[in-house]
Amino acid sequence: MRFIKFIFHSPRLLYSPRVKLGAWIARVAAGVLLAVPAYAGLAYVVLPMSWKGYQTFAPGAAVRGCSRTAEGIPADPLNVAFVGSREQVVAAMRSAGWEPADPITWRSGIRDATSILFDRPYSSAPVSRHFLFGRPQDLAFERVEGKSPRRRHHVRLWQSADAFWIGAATFDRSVGVSRRTGEVMHHIEPDVDAERATLFADLARGGRLARIEQGEGPHPAGEDLNGGGDRYVTDGRLWTGVLAPDGQGPDSVSVAAGGAPPITNVSPDRQSGSRSR
Repeated sequence: MRFIKFIFHSPRLLYSPRVKLGAWIARVAAGVLLAVPAYAGLAYVVLPMSWKGYQTFAPGAAVRGCSRTAEGIPADPLNVAFVGSREQVVAAMRSAGWEPADPITWRSGIRDATSILFDRPYSSAPVSRHFLFGRPQDLAFERVEGKSPRRRHHVRLWQSADAFWIGAATFDRSVGVSRRTGEVMHHIEPDVDAERATLFADLARGGRLARIEQGEGPHPAGEDLNGGGDRYVTDGRLWTGVLAPDGQGPDSVSVAAGGAPPITNVSPDRQSGSRSR
């Protein structure tokens, strides 16, 4: 009791810089404890649910020829395709230096966050789930620039027929927050055509491409915004790589243009995959 009386009856101690600092720290800590769950609820629950409702009642606002986020927001333009088995696709990407992305789990998520924060290696970091044909990507690959996955080349692929894959290749240039929901995410480089060329150049060097064909893609030429609100520009062309078995592709493959008629056509308005000759 004497100690308590001493505290409250000692003006110098009550208003000392040390006490003021402690009170300030307590207020800041309380503010952080309140702000973090409020941000999480807004960015990961309220705004995503709002986008889901918006996409449900305004489907015409969706951009054709691109993947979708889990909330139904138009995401990345479809700009690449492959002809080959699943085993051929995986082998070709590995030969090109692209690693399969790990599934999203609590463990991989924590490892991904720590690798970005502390610049630690994680060449197979998970990528977010995008949707096409009503399902998330069947395969995803990446090639990290530097140590951490803060900057990386990556592609998501969906199998639309027995030996036909279509996907979206983009380059993650930085980590930030979504301009649409506030979620933590990667921001992409606007020139998605350059990333398409990078992917095919890597595959050609790995000797896994028999040939490359070009044709009109499902996404129209022009510019738009992806699922995180990032601007991108595309020429609307779909590059289709015919995979060579067992790395028996030619020493050099023209990435600029195919030499034969396109082996497949993807209609801009198709909602389900089927291969046509």
